[in-house]
Amino acid sequence: MPEPISAKPISSNKWIWGFLMQEKAVFVPSLVALFVTAGLSLAFPWFLKELIGNPVDALRTPQTLDPLEVLAKSNAIVLKLVAALALQAFIGFFRVQGFIRAGESALNRLRRDLFAHLVRLPMPFFQEQRAGALSTRISADLGVVRETLLTTIPQAVRQTVVLIGGIIVIFIASWKLSLIMLGSVPLVVLAIALFGKKVRHHSKLAQDSLADAGTVIEETVQGIADVKSFTNEPFEGTRYDSALQRFLAVTLKGAKFRASFLSFIILALFGTITFVVWHGARMLANHEINMTNFSAFVLFSIFVGASLGSFPEIISQIQQTTGATERLRELLNTQPERSDGDAFAKLSGSLAFENLCFRYPSRPDVQVLSDLSFDIQPGQRIALVGPSGAGKSTVFSLILGFNAPESGQITFDNRAAPSLALKAIRSQIAIVPQEVMLFGGSIRENIEYGKPGASLDDIHIAAQQANAHDFITALPQGYDTVVGPRGTKLSGGQRQRVAIARAILANPRILLLDEATSSLDAESERLVNEALERLMEGRTSLVIAHRLSTVRHADRLLVFNHGRIVESGTHDELIAQTGTYRFLVDSQLL
Repeated sequence: MPEPISAKPISSNKWIWGFLMQEKAVFVPSLVALFVTAGLSLAFPWFLKELIGNPVDALRTPQTLDPLEVLAKSNAIVLKLVAALALQAFIGFFRVQGFIRAGESALNRLRRDLFAHLVRLPMPFFQEQRAGALSTRISADLGVVRETLLTTIPQAVRQTVVLIGGIIVIFIASWKLSLIMLGSVPLVVLAIALFGKKVRHHSKLAQDSLADAGTVIEETVQGIADVKSFTNEPFEGTRYDSALQRFLAVTLKGAKFRASFLSFIILALFGTITFVVWHGARMLANHEINMTNFSAFVLFSIFVGASLGSFPEIISQIQQTTGATERLRELLNTQPERSDGDAFAKLSGSLAFENLCFRYPSRPDVQVLSDLSFDIQPGQRIALVGPSGAGKSTVFSLILGFNAPESGQITFDNRAAPSLALKAIRSQIAIVPQEVMLFGGSIRENIEYGKPGASLDDIHIAAQQANAHDFITALPQGYDTVVGPRGTKLSGGQRQRVAIARAILANPRILLLDEATSSLDAESERLVNEALERLMEGRTSLVIAHRLSTVRHADRLLVFNHGRIVESGTHDELIAQTGTYRFLVDSQLL
């Protein structure tokens, strides 16, 4: 796997903050509104203590009690409270909308960045990844980040404002009681440090386990024909259940830490509040504090305790987000494919391998190609033949730049491949594989994939040249027919002809055909071969084939065995001599 890009590390919180600040025109006003509404939420206990405190103080001196004055004060306090709540609700309406807009916009930007980077990663990365695990992991991690952006961050800001404001008020009411209550804070902070690391670790394990479960679903759906053919539905059910059990075990283990953390916080905080209120009652009895201040202290202590009590869950969510963002950042920091080289090079179709050796990074002990050398002139038709595992498909992979040679080089028009941009090389090469993978859209969209933005007339011409137009127009929806996942609604021959039409539309200089007719019936093979003849005309073509009819008319055959070219020549030249090619023909392995 490619090494991550070295960069100055930043915290996950700063990383997320960076995405939010790209939406600062909406986020900053929403953040200011959040501070305002959080501050206004303190109006409730403030005015409530006035309602409780002032009448009670007045009742302690009955001779001075004026019911009308008490009622007038109560009415004034209630009106102020209702006004504060109305203002809070009004600002809160726009604050919630703004936060959702900024959060979702930031998340969409992150999704775009992730996908844009993902598709630029080199092939070895994907060869080492299970597609289902990668897809599920990204989806789950983004879900955690979304929860943080839309819920946790606003909640953290609100509770912080309430906490700070509440502490200020309780210190004003009674600094002695405040110091006693805040004595529990260091204990809470220590617990957060100890439990937080465990929570983050188990969060990462849970995400990995969930990704494994997602992989089972994707692999089962992709191979559903094989699953049903072998009646392995129970086996796949067991495999999925095992993955879910692993996920559940990890999740429950993490839940123990979170539950222990939360229980400890509840006991420490509210136990402290209970003790402080008891001590305050003794102070009240000894006239060390008046009823108004004591009421203020009790009410604001409840708000402070509730705010502190919410922080374990907030911090737990932030710890989960840290685990999720570490993985997302690891993906974003993975080195993408090279982007240097001449991006405007026009190829004539000349191609050469010079003393090339290659091993797959995942199998460094296996020499796939050894000292491979050959050259192809523009417009030549070259057939690559040999037993399975001889290295033929690897040659195509190297031509497309999916992998880099261990030693030696590939040249296009006598220019080393690294001097040309990968986009310039690939945009002038088309491949028709043995197993055609069509996207789940319409036939028109699949053909247009060879040249995005092509006109409908160009698509029709390409389909006609590929012998695909007749069967397409015979379908009820014609070119708008949806092909289904991976093209499963079309036959093998139809998929091949759609792929050929796509290649024709791309108008490549170099054409790669990987056993394009090996799995077709006679009629489909005839139609596909006719289309391939039109496609190869005037283009440099490399053909991997196991059928004699496919390679008989090639300008030259390269016979591979154990990663080397052991024979080279025309069909007539090679069949006339005793060697690997003749053995393959005689034993019907070609």
